Amino acid sequence: MKEVRVRFAPSPTGFIHIGSIRTALYNYLYARRHNGKFILRIEDTDQTRLVEGAIENLIESLHWAGIDYDEGVFIEDGKLVQKGDYGPYIQSQRLDIYKKYVDELIEKGHAYYCFCSKERLDAVREEQKIKGLIPKYDGFCRSLSLEEARERIAKGEEYVVRLKLPKNYDIHFKDLVRGDIVINTDDLDDQVLLKSDGFPTYHMAVVIDDHLMKVTHIVRGEEWLPSTPKHIYLYEAFGWEKPEYVHLPTVLNKDRKKLSKRHGDVSVEDFKKKGYLPEGLINYLALVGWSPEDNQEILSMEELIEKFSFERVSKTGGIFDKDKLDWVNGHYIRSSNLDRITDLAIPYLIEAGLIDEDFAKDKREWLKMLVDIVREGMYYMSEIVDKVKFMFNNEVEIEDEEALEMLKGENTKTILAAMKEIISGVDEVDEELSNTLMKQIQKSTGIRGKNLFMPSRVALTGSCHGPEFTKILYLLGKENILERIQYVERNYLS
Repeated sequence: MKEVRVRFAPSPTGFIHIGSIRTALYNYLYARRHNGKFILRIEDTDQTRLVEGAIENLIESLHWAGIDYDEGVFIEDGKLVQKGDYGPYIQSQRLDIYKKYVDELIEKGHAYYCFCSKERLDAVREEQKIKGLIPKYDGFCRSLSLEEARERIAKGEEYVVRLKLPKNYDIHFKDLVRGDIVINTDDLDDQVLLKSDGFPTYHMAVVIDDHLMKVTHIVRGEEWLPSTPKHIYLYEAFGWEKPEYVHLPTVLNKDRKKLSKRHGDVSVEDFKKKGYLPEGLINYLALVGWSPEDNQEILSMEELIEKFSFERVSKTGGIFDKDKLDWVNGHYIRSSNLDRITDLAIPYLIEAGLIDEDFAKDKREWLKMLVDIVREGMYYMSEIVDKVKFMFNNEVEIEDEEALEMLKGENTKTILAAMKEIISGVDEVDEELSNTLMKQIQKSTGIRGKNLFMPSRVALTGSCHGPEFTKILYLLGKENILERIQYVERNYLS
């Protein structure tokens, strides 16, 4: 059996879209499932759309997501390097290769030179639209002889090279998600293969690269489905064996529209900044358009590899549900190693000005306990700031009406007086005292249950709800508790 070889071939035009990382993931899972090879190729033939640093960001995003590849473009010592037997893996470095194959197509009569100006092409398309026709090239230059075309080129005329599709010819191919597909060439355009700047179009370069890199399965978004027949015809024109095709459903928002920046976060960078864990995002993304036979929802990368198949990929668009992503990611935050989650939390706390680097180093064990008591209710790491900021300000803020009402109840002054008396009489609030303090207050005041705990929590945290109160007492310590009681008495109870 032939070795499985797949590729992820993005254009470096900005941060990588969530739909693109899913395409990379499905390629990766299929390659690993079949002990094949996964290639990263950079498709930069459209030089007008290139964004500086996009290749580096792309590679870093794949690395962050745990999607490793075997050949292609890598970063080593801060520099881009290429590894593999089929390079270069950056299309702009392969122009001589494409030119050779374009010339071959022209000689065989499968392609032709076109000298039509942009103005003429625009006018033709406008006229076709008025007549209710599908706008496409009208074949004006198809009948030019090679001799005449080369004479015009020698005189300096600008040209492109177009694919010469036969008339009324059925192109057949099988898609592993959508089944058998047949398209007639009369419904297709004579696609540009080589642009006037000497760069190939996507349609030319992708076929040459995939063949020369021995790619066996083309796994890409369904937006490329209409172009596939032209690619198939190029394989036929060259006499090459066709690969298998897999066109993945589009990632949609809840309104069943294509996920776009207008609707919020769409790039991997967006989710990284918010503090989603790579395993949470990858686990969820795998399920957007695919599901395992047993419908398991929490899956490690190893389990995804074991269970993945294209037969289980949906034909319809996958809905990207942020609430479901949050649920999956929350699972990983709760189940991950506490040291790791603390390390992830610290940069957000520093950026918010709650701590500095010295505090993070000197009070690490305190921070670990703090992170541990709040992570139960967290969906992504940047939430840590709002969850813990009450711990860093002894001027207790009470904005919630329910909390304010509870604080101003008839028992609060008595409770706080008892708390103050007990805590003032000890050197520190250790674990034993934090666990028994409320019982001691109950014993001395006779106040119990909600009437005891709620005013106490509001007085020290500003809220009726939150993490385990005994842990908060321990983390606040003697001086902070006393300072908070005094602030509340002075500002809310006087």
